[in-house]
Amino acid sequence: MALNSKFRSVFRRQATDDAQDSVAVDTLDEKTVRIREDPAIEGNEKNKEDPAIGTTGTDGSGDLQDELPTENAQRGVHDVEAVTLTWTKTTLVAVFLNIWLLYFVNAFQSSILSNLLPYVTSEFESHSLLNVIYIVASAMSAAVYIPLSKVMDVWGRAQGFLIMTTFATLGLILMATCHNLPTFCAAYVFYSIGFGGMTYCVDVITADASQLKNRGLAYAFTSSPYMITAFAGAKASEDFYYKISWRWGFGCFAIIFPIVAAPLYVMLKVNLKKAEKRGLLITDNSGRTLLQSVWYYAIEFDALGVLLFSGGLTVFLLPFTIADNAPNGWASGYIIAMLVVGFLALVAFGLFELYLAPTPMLNFTFLSDRTVIGACLLSITYQISYYCWANFFTSFLQAVNNVTIAQAGYISNTFDVVSGVLLLLVGYLIRRTGHYKWLLYIAVPLYIFAQGLMIYFRRPNQPVGYLVMCQVFISIGGSIFILIGQVAILAAVDHQHVAAVLALLNVAGTIGNAMGSTISGAIWTNTFEKALERNLPASALPDVATIYEDLVTQLSYEVGSPTRLAIQESYGYAQTRMLAAGTGIMSLAFISILLIRNINVAKVAQVKGTVF
Repeated sequence: MALNSKFRSVFRRQATDDAQDSVAVDTLDEKTVRIREDPAIEGNEKNKEDPAIGTTGTDGSGDLQDELPTENAQRGVHDVEAVTLTWTKTTLVAVFLNIWLLYFVNAFQSSILSNLLPYVTSEFESHSLLNVIYIVASAMSAAVYIPLSKVMDVWGRAQGFLIMTTFATLGLILMATCHNLPTFCAAYVFYSIGFGGMTYCVDVITADASQLKNRGLAYAFTSSPYMITAFAGAKASEDFYYKISWRWGFGCFAIIFPIVAAPLYVMLKVNLKKAEKRGLLITDNSGRTLLQSVWYYAIEFDALGVLLFSGGLTVFLLPFTIADNAPNGWASGYIIAMLVVGFLALVAFGLFELYLAPTPMLNFTFLSDRTVIGACLLSITYQISYYCWANFFTSFLQAVNNVTIAQAGYISNTFDVVSGVLLLLVGYLIRRTGHYKWLLYIAVPLYIFAQGLMIYFRRPNQPVGYLVMCQVFISIGGSIFILIGQVAILAAVDHQHVAAVLALLNVAGTIGNAMGSTISGAIWTNTFEKALERNLPASALPDVATIYEDLVTQLSYEVGSPTRLAIQESYGYAQTRMLAAGTGIMSLAFISILLIRNINVAKVAQVKGTVF
C-alpha cells in the first residue's frame, strides 16, 4: 500500500483546465445539480415522461433538470454536454439509430474484407505477407488513438468523426483501385486508421449519450448489427470474388459509407448551433493572431507529445514486421536502430508528459488507477491471444476442411453472431445489478478452456462441428472481455476523461493485435514452409514457394491427393503451435481480474442532458 501511495504521488500532474478532476466521478447521492433558470431550454421538458431517458444529474428519479455544461471542461467535452442538454429525445433516438446503421455498414464491409483479403494478397503472390499488412496497419492505428482523443476533447466530437470518415473512405477507394501490393498496404493502413478511428469516435459519442449504468446496453445495441452481417457478408464476399470482382467488394462501400456517416455529423453540428443560440457554448473571442492561434493549439493538442508517441510507437513496432526480410534478420543494423530509437522516443514521451508537457495527453492520476491498468491489461492480453491464431483461420478452413469462402466466413464470424445476442443480455445484467466484475469470473476460464480445446481440434481429419463449438465458447468469453473492459475503464473516470481512457484502451488493444500478429507471423514463417518441405511429395517440392505464398494454388490440388494431404498436415502443425502460444498468454487475464475494481455503475453520475 505504501508503494502504491508513492506511485500515486508521483503521477500528480493534471491537464490544463482540469483542476476539478482530482475526484474521478460523482455519485448520484453526492452530486450537486446546478439548475439553470433559462426558458430557452424548456423544450426538454417533454423528456420527463420517459424514465429511461433523462439526465444523470438528477436524483435518480428520471426527472430532467436543466443544467450547465461542466465548468473548466475541455472545449470538446463542454460542447458535447451543451449538445446533450439541447437536443430532444427524438434526436437522441435518431443518433443511436444512425450509429446502429454505421455499425451495420462497418460490420458488412469488414466481413467482406476479411474473407477477400487472402485472395487479394494471393493475387499479388504474397499470401504469407498477410501478417505484415496486419502489423503495419495495427502499428499505425495504435499511434492515432491518443492524438485523436485530443482532437475530440480540444476541437470537438464532430470534427474527429469527420476526419476518420475521410480516412476510411480514402482507404476503400485506394483498395478498390490498387494494382500492386505496396499500394494495397498503404490503402489498408488508411482503411484501418479510418475505420478504427471512426469506431472509436462513435464509442465516445455513445458514452456521451448514455448513463453509465446503461453504457453496456448502449454498446451492445450499437454493435448488434454484427450478428446480421456475419453470414450475409460471408456470402456477399463469395459473390463479389466469383461473379463481380474483389475490387467492387471495397469500391461499393467507398460510396455507401460516407452517405451513411453524414447524418451523424450533421446532427451533432446542428444541435451545436442550437446550443450556441441558447447560450450554452463557450464563445472564443480570443483576439489571437494567426501565429498565436497556431501556437495555442500546438500547446493544447500537445503537438510534441503526439509526435513522440506516434513516431516512437510506429518506429518501435515496425521492426517486428520487417525483421524476417532484413539481410541479417534481427541482427541487421537498421532493425536494431529502429528498436532503440522507438524505445527511446517512447521513454522521452513518458518523461515529457510527466514533467514538461503544459497540457499532458492523459491525466496521470487515472493512469495509476488499478481499474484502468486492469482493463488495459485485459484488452492487450485478449488481443495478443486471439491474433496469435486468427489471421490464417479462414485459409485453414478452406485448405484443411475444404469449405467454401462463404462457409469459412460463417465459421470465422461465429463471434459476431454470439456476441450480438449475448452482449444485450450482459448489458441488461449490468444495468440490473450495477456490477460487472462477476462476469469475468465466468468469461476468463471459459475462454482459456475453449482455446485449449481448439489446439486438439485444429488439425486435419477433425469434424468442422467441433471447431464451431470452440468458436462459440471463445465468442462468449471474448465478447464479455470487450464490453466489461469498456464499462470498467469508463467507470473509473469522469466525463472529462472519457475520450482519453477509451483511447488508451484502444491503444492497448491495437498494440495487442500487432503483437499477436507478430507472434503468429513468426510461428507461421518458421513452421508452415518447413512443414511443407518435409511433408510434400517429391513431385510437388519444386512448387513449394508457390504453394506457400498462394492460397489459390493450395486449393487447386484435389482433396485427398498426396499434395493436398501434405498441405493439410502442414497447416495443422502450424496452427496448433499458434493456438498453444495464444492459450498460454491468456493466463495473464487472471491478473486483470485482480486489478479491476467492482464499481457500482448504478451510483455513478457521469454525463448530462437528454441521455439513454
